[in-house]
Amino acid sequence: MEYKDSPLAVAAAADIVSVHLALTAQTNGLLGSDFFAAMRRGAFFINTSRAEVIDQEALGRAVCERGIRAGLDVFANEPAGGTGEFHSALVQDAAVYGTHHIGASTDQAQEAIAAESVRIVRVFKETGKVPNVVNLAQTSAATCALMVRHLDRPGVLAGVLDVISAAHINVQEMENTIFEGAEAAVARINLETAPDEEVLAKVRDSSPHILEASLITIQ
Repeated sequence: MEYKDSPLAVAAAADIVSVHLALTAQTNGLLGSDFFAAMRRGAFFINTSRAEVIDQEALGRAVCERGIRAGLDVFANEPAGGTGEFHSALVQDAAVYGTHHIGASTDQAQEAIAAESVRIVRVFKETGKVPNVVNLAQTSAATCALMVRHLDRPGVLAGVLDVISAAHINVQEMENTIFEGAEAAVARINLETAPDEEVLAKVRDSSPHILEASLITIQ
């Protein structure tokens, strides 16, 4: 990935340009004739932001004259409501693909959105987990996982965490899995830094209900 200092520089360097901009006074008409003239012949141009960000006539000329292939989710003068007439010479070109920006406004789509919203709330209420979370960290600063096999008794994990806290080791993520019969469990505690043998010994001795404690290096 390489940063460019202007839209024209992006146009000249990219085989595919995808536009994701809010419509403001600064972005209105931002991509015009100069931009499309700078694009590589046969490049792809995708706009799913706002129609006013681009000069649609300039895009039409680029499609015809430079072989630009376009994918558009928004169009100039598109209907503001759920119904209305729409005509665009641009969409008649075989090199232009259009999607329905207001597709989510159909009765079926609204019902599906409502049903999914209810499902997400229900799952959270019943399990404490949120489906479809988009901003969970894919990686963390954890370097190792402390695996603690223990009997399922009150206070076991509290004692383990007290030892880790006293050693000034940060917990990145943890999960405690209970086995069938609710007698045994295993806790996986992802740690930012690995505890030494002395700390591990303190973890093992923190409760008579701990069966074993070991480390796994996280790759």
